[in-house]
Amino acid sequence: MNDTGNTRSFFAPRWFLVTTLVILFGLGLAIRLYDLTNLPLDFHPTRQLLSALKARGMYYQTAPGVPDWQRQMALQQWRTRAEVEPEAVEHLAAFTYQFTGEHLWVARIYSSLFWIIGGIFLFLLIRDLISADGAVIATAYYLFFPYAIIASRAFQPDPFMVMLIIAFWWAFHFWISLTSVPSPTGRGVGVRGWLFAILAGLLGGFAIFIKFYAVFFVAGAALGELLGRYKPRDLIRNIQLWLIVVLGALPGAAYLFYGIVLNGFLGRQFSGRFIPSLLLSPINYVDWAVKANMAAGGAAIMLGLLGLFLVRERSVRSLLIGLWAAYILFGLYFDYHIATHDYYQEPFIPLVALSLAPVADWLMSRLAEMTAARWTRVAASFVLLYGVLATVWDVRSQLKAVDYRPQAAMWAEIGAIFDHGSGVVALTQDYGGRLAYWGWQNAIIWPNSGDIDYHDVRGASFKFSQTFRNLTQGKHYFLVTDFAELERQPQLQQQLAGFSVYQQGDGFVIYDLTRPVTH
Repeated sequence: MNDTGNTRSFFAPRWFLVTTLVILFGLGLAIRLYDLTNLPLDFHPTRQLLSALKARGMYYQTAPGVPDWQRQMALQQWRTRAEVEPEAVEHLAAFTYQFTGEHLWVARIYSSLFWIIGGIFLFLLIRDLISADGAVIATAYYLFFPYAIIASRAFQPDPFMVMLIIAFWWAFHFWISLTSVPSPTGRGVGVRGWLFAILAGLLGGFAIFIKFYAVFFVAGAALGELLGRYKPRDLIRNIQLWLIVVLGALPGAAYLFYGIVLNGFLGRQFSGRFIPSLLLSPINYVDWAVKANMAAGGAAIMLGLLGLFLVRERSVRSLLIGLWAAYILFGLYFDYHIATHDYYQEPFIPLVALSLAPVADWLMSRLAEMTAARWTRVAASFVLLYGVLATVWDVRSQLKAVDYRPQAAMWAEIGAIFDHGSGVVALTQDYGGRLAYWGWQNAIIWPNSGDIDYHDVRGASFKFSQTFRNLTQGKHYFLVTDFAELERQPQLQQQLAGFSVYQQGDGFVIYDLTRPVTH
């Protein structure tokens, strides 16, 4: 379908289109696997190390030749850490460790592949909705926007979720294209209609299962496309649609029942996601816009919104409006995290890519008209390739700029100072993730300034003296490795100055809480 009414294709003939896609997806995978063995500290290390610790605990549960103390420590670090969402990616990494050994790059490969597969489904969807030209450019944006490259390498469930969301969009659109007239019985559309109804339901259901907030992007796309084609009363009578809804709801509902009713751990995770006072805070909306610009690019967002005006077919415009409305509702509900956690914007990237497609289709059709001669078409192709290669090279330079590998030895050295199980309070990076993973030490974590601000936003004042007394009671040492954070907490600086220094080295200082300084 060529939704914007354009007829000439820049990427014709077919061999040229196929060659272009091979180059795009090949480069997209190659840049994500560059510097593969570097430590996962380049992007939200707190969240990545949470998954790393869980995967190690799963692997060490049955791994041969592991010292007993390490096995017990790994199991404890896995089971005592917050279960934010189902541990699907962690289980996949732990399973692969059985064949590769414990290497964090295993998860980087999986996340990169998930993002690439998502790009394939995105291309197929946009090709059908708009055009092959629009699909190529939109997919290139999805693959090579710098933030997308870095984020899609992370040991997090988000790339997996994004892949499932896009795959759902494609399957649901394919299903709806098979059911041009809704049937009260769901019959008359053939076996393919039922198969794609099941496929769409499962893909949407597992996207929501991996991360619950995927429901906004699953439901938004489905409602948008449905309401752009049919009347609500027709939808209520469609059995296949009800099958999609049930399959989409079951995995997440089962996990909610397990996590809230049977186990009780999910209730804590849902608290604090919505803070009503932030709805009236202008600065929170500014912060939201900053995070959106970081993840998707302000110019791309602008062009994507303009793309709504170029779409002629009602169902496609309704799909896009449904997704934009879902994104806004998503941000209003997760009003704290949308403004503070940029990786909450990852599903926004394929949404912007989809919205860019009408603009890209219009532009490429004009370019096709002006490059009728072969040499002009080749020249224009090299210009487009230059833009991709320039972005790839910039990201490659960014990845090469910092080598995190020496940190593994540093944290192992710090961890070796303490006996296993000794009482340690720590003001340290990533909520103690580095100390736990490479130092094999579990510490009581002193809150950082962001945690203190979060308490204030939620209306709970931070009581320094009481907190210090509670966290250090019965503990022997206070480890500081995050000195920038220490500078932001003068009360803590003053308090620690009253204790003797037990040991210090490059990047750390340890205070002995059992030896106050005497004057």
